[in-house]
Amino acid sequence: MGLTVLGLPGLTGSAVADNPSAERTVNDIVPVPVQAQADPNGDFTLTSDSVIRAEYQAQDVAEYLGQLLRPATGFALPVVDPSDRSKPGITLCLGDAGPDVGNEGYKLAVANDGITLSANTTDGLFEGIQSLRQLFPAAINKTDVQQQNWTVSGGTVLDYPRFARRGAMLDVARHFFTPDQVKRYIDEVAQYKINTLHLHLTDDQGWRIEIKSWPKLAEIGGQTAVNGDPGGYYTQDQYTDIVNYAASRHITVVPEVDMPGHTNAAQASYGELNCDGKPVPPRTDIEVGYSSLCIPSPTTYKFVEDVISELAALTPGPYIDLGGDEAHSTSPADYNAFYQKVMPLAAQYDKKIQAWHNIVVANPPTSAIPEYWDTANSNSDVVAAAGRGNKILMAPANKAYLDMKYTPDDPLGLHWAGYVEVKDSYDWDPATFLQGLSEDQIAGVEAPIWSETLRTSADIEYQAFPRLAGIAEIGWSPAATHNWDSYRARLAKQGLIWTAQGINFYRSPQVDWK
Repeated sequence: MGLTVLGLPGLTGSAVADNPSAERTVNDIVPVPVQAQADPNGDFTLTSDSVIRAEYQAQDVAEYLGQLLRPATGFALPVVDPSDRSKPGITLCLGDAGPDVGNEGYKLAVANDGITLSANTTDGLFEGIQSLRQLFPAAINKTDVQQQNWTVSGGTVLDYPRFARRGAMLDVARHFFTPDQVKRYIDEVAQYKINTLHLHLTDDQGWRIEIKSWPKLAEIGGQTAVNGDPGGYYTQDQYTDIVNYAASRHITVVPEVDMPGHTNAAQASYGELNCDGKPVPPRTDIEVGYSSLCIPSPTTYKFVEDVISELAALTPGPYIDLGGDEAHSTSPADYNAFYQKVMPLAAQYDKKIQAWHNIVVANPPTSAIPEYWDTANSNSDVVAAAGRGNKILMAPANKAYLDMKYTPDDPLGLHWAGYVEVKDSYDWDPATFLQGLSEDQIAGVEAPIWSETLRTSADIEYQAFPRLAGIAEIGWSPAATHNWDSYRARLAKQGLIWTAQGINFYRSPQVDWK
């Protein structure tokens, strides 16, 4: 896959006419900024003479911006030194945005004579670009030249995130998605300031990452998928390419290898992972809770350490996810014994632990991030872990799970956590969802998407959009800005962008799409 940005190759979308009623101002940005002030007299028009100004350290971000703007405009938009003031354009200022914006915040100013984007880091510049691109006519997202004016509404923005962690999880285990499909999703979520991609790499139905010391995990465990659909796996080179692509979008990958349950694909690959020494039959149904590694066996811990060591070496981010959910076939004593042996292995390979919130009963180190996925509003074990110092990642299934059906008529998805319309997924606060958990005990939010019923990128997109944008706003924007009526009006204008990008989204009747 070439270095592409949304729109993506081969997906030009249907024709989009930007009408004046759909014009976006700084007050229409999703996620909503900390402060935004429109200036009707400050519009800036990008022309064939325009340039992008950036110092050396910001060249990669500047080039990314150029890649976003060049296809539809047909303009050269060269990246030039900040001292070159001979032509109008967009100026990226690095390192002088002030302490209030922090590491990921930015300041944006659109005036008649140019656009200035300021941030303290390249992360902040990148997030600012995501806001700026929304201010252009939606046709800027086309991959072929459009004959029209490229006017950006004037105004100023001050912005920075509420939570440090804003994640999306993609399940590639139940159904396999190619590297290009994962990159496509990375581009789609990056535009809403998502900064973490949690890749669910292994489960009962498939093992998706090459482990050189245990080759049959991929050769056997990688061949299956739900409903007997084709499997697949990532070579270590392909995984590295995905990680690097995510990094180019300022997204950190957190790989998950689920254990001690959700392990049937591994146990079908190697009989020695079962207590009787015999491989189990592959499973392609969607039942959960039946599998467990053999807790007393030394081979189990050799296996786990080899997997962690290889995955840690491939993963530059600080976290590795050790699963821990729905281990119904593992006794509480065995579950605790397993994690007392496994948790130190992550630190041994210089990684911190992320896991589903069930792991809190094993008293993980305070550096671990438990991810709360339940629908219940109370959980004393999770609150106790937060009291010990663990930061909790919020992803309640009845709010944040993007694979839940919108309505009973939804052709895709599951509904064990309920039906989750767009308003349902937006109308909650991570700081008040779980009784006894306060804002400063929360790492952030994540929007998981499980793939039992999803086979294509279009399927992923239909379930993710528009709900992903709402979860992103919950994670980024100040709690005081949270308002459904305001959000639905801004969300309505995102539909034009998604259409131009070729994103297959659910046109919820709760939103007056433009």
